[in-house]
Formats: sequence, C-alpha cells, structure tokens
Amino acid sequence: MELSSRLDLMNWLVGQGLTGLPETDLIRGFCERCRAGGLDVSRAMAFIDTLHPIYEGRGFRWNDLPSNESDTFQYQSSADGDAAKNWRRSAFHHMLENGDDEFRLDLADDASRNFSSIGDLADKGHRHLLAFIHRFGDAGTLGQMDCFYSYFTTRRENGFSDPELEALRDLVPVLGLAIKSAQQMDIARTLGRVYLGRDASEQVLRGRISRGVTERINAVLWFSDLRGSTRISESIGPDEIIPFLNDYADASIEAIHEAGGDVLKLIGDGVLAIFTGEDMTVARRAALSAEHAFRLNMAELNERRAQERRPVTTAYVGLHIGEVFYGNIGSQDRLDFTVVGPAVNEVSRIASMCNSIDREFLASSEFCKGLDATGRRYLVSTGRYALRGIGRAQNLYTLDPDIAANEAMAGSYERYLKS
Repeated sequence: MELSSRLDLMNWLVGQGLTGLPETDLIRGFCERCRAGGLDVSRAMAFIDTLHPIYEGRGFRWNDLPSNESDTFQYQSSADGDAAKNWRRSAFHHMLENGDDEFRLDLADDASRNFSSIGDLADKGHRHLLAFIHRFGDAGTLGQMDCFYSYFTTRRENGFSDPELEALRDLVPVLGLAIKSAQQMDIARTLGRVYLGRDASEQVLRGRISRGVTERINAVLWFSDLRGSTRISESIGPDEIIPFLNDYADASIEAIHEAGGDVLKLIGDGVLAIFTGEDMTVARRAALSAEHAFRLNMAELNERRAQERRPVTTAYVGLHIGEVFYGNIGSQDRLDFTVVGPAVNEVSRIASMCNSIDREFLASSEFCKGLDATGRRYLVSTGRYALRGIGRAQNLYTLDPDIAANEAMAGSYERYLKS
C-alpha cells in the first residue's frame, strides 16, 4: 500500500471520527479503502469493551463476500459459562496471557484450530490472520474499556506481505482511536439515559448543564410506589432486597417507556415520571396506558415470583397534570435534571392517598377533566379529599371497577388506550 494511500486513509479516519461516523461505517470504509489501495483484506473484526449495565462490549464485522452475519454485535460478560470458555480459547486471550500486541496465524495449520472460531474462518476460505491488541493508558481507560481488539484476514496463500503488515501497523491504531471516540459518545448517551432518563439525557448532552437553566412545561406527572415494601424488606434477607426492588422497577419503567414517558427519578421504591407533548389529552391517555401495562407487568411478575416462593406486592400509582420547572437544580458541584413545582408535590400526595382510601390508582380532578369524553367514562370519583400540604380539597378519581369485573368493558378500555 503506497504511502500516499496510507496517509489518505489516515486522514479519512480522523475526519470521519471527528464527524461521528458510526463504527460499522468506519470499519467498512477502512477495509474498502485498504483493498482499493492494494491491501488484500478479506475480513475484519474489531471489538471494544464498554461501560453498560447489561453488555460488556460491542463488536463490528466486515466481510469481502456477502454474509448472514450482522455488521455489529453486543456481548455480555465473558467471566463465566460458555462465553468464558470461548474467550479463554480465543487468540486475544492468548495474546493477553503472553503480553503480545500482535499475533499471526496460518489458518491452514491444524494447530490454529485450537483457537475459537478459527476453523470457521478457514472453512470460508480465509488463509492468514493478523490480530492486534492496542492498549490504553490509565488516563484513557473507562470502566473495562482498556484496549482495542482487532483482526484482519486475507485469502492469499502467502498471507500479508511485509509492506502490508507495516501498513496495517500504522493504520489500525487510527481506526482504533476513531472507534474508541464513537464508543465514548455511546457510553455518555447510555449513562445519561440510565441515570438521568431519556429526554433529560439528551438535554444535558446538548449542553443544558448550567445551574438554574430550566423551562416551564406542562406535563402529566406519574408517581408510584410499592405497597408494603418496608415490611417486606424487613422480612427478607439483605441479598433479596435489591432483586425485589429491581423486579418491580423493571415492571414500571418498561411500561412508562413503552407508553412514551420519561422516568426522572427512582426514590427508593418510588418512581417519578412525566408524559409530555403538544396534545396533553394524548399525554394523559399515554399515562393511563402505562398504568395499565404496569398492572399487566406486575401480574406476570407476581406469578413468577410466587412460583419461586419469593415475596410479591402491588403498587400505588398517582397521576396529575400541571406546570412544572424542568431543568437543572442543585449546587455547582452536584446538579439534578428533574422537575419541581407544586404539581410534583401534589402527585406524590395523591399517590400516598391510595393507601388511605384503599385504591391502587388515583388521578387528580385536573387529570380527569382534561381527558376526552370517552376517557372520562372509565374514571369514577372516590370522593373529595384535602391532601396533606395542599391548600385546596379536590375530587380524586380511580378506574371504574367494572373494567376489572366485566370482560366487555375491559376490552373497550384497552381499545381506548390503543386509539
């Protein structure tokens, strides 16, 4: 590969890395440009560990021939099970164990088949493999992201020539830097979504990080908490408390997200969420849809936990609507992107009233009166109540009991939620 082609490819990688080109496009563009420059690459794979609550890392593939393989994949922990066995049989594990940064394999050599996946590559006509590990320094490590792994194959019987080896040694670190940059942006988005919520994360990543920068918005407010969670937590072992809370948090958060809401806070076993949009009638219906899905999720969860002889519970949900301040609140050193205002206090009081009047779901009069006529028919008043710390009494509403007792009405309500 000529020096000019090599420099052009380096410049392309740097430029596309700066623009944020996706990793799959980076590796495809890299390999296609290598081939155009005379470097006969037949397959490439690169992967990098990440910082994610579920996945250990992400990988990216390119092939010179059409393949059923996906261009990208995510992998979970390689610490145990079959994943650990495959990892320990990999060329990369061998390299780490021996302190190697570069490793070459002749795929026609039967001994190479001792490494995982090598036999499959040889059967598909790849002849030689060159693997790299590019390690990051302490300042460049993020979680388990401490190096960039890659390999490249050729179908040529004699393998890569010495000039091609030198070209790959120059080029692959630049590819690794571009992919690492893209992954760090993915990590920032993931951490933002996980710890701040989806919309709040996007707001922060767009630069809204100054203290006191808020906006007034109208929002449907959701507050839920678990029934009897303190009593249950005191009756189970310490190692069961977190799985108990996680199970029910999954049930609520999944329902809220699927309905288009944003979870802003997890407060012990409590969940604060918002539903927004140009049409607040639609936002109200989305909140009702989330509440319905939450009940279905809990029914399925409780059946599973009961079979496992683990404690089960239900939840209280309060819905309200009002104007809130949405943005950064806190100190210069510790900010929270959330909602504040009287309506937030009110929705938590409404949810707490569920226990007092033995209802699992309550909605404010403001929430009810803003529904369309069809939606209002599914809610019934539970009476007029003065909420603690709230200056005025108001009617609170719950779902018509006939929805649970009458199959036809239950079907009608579900169709309304989907409309």
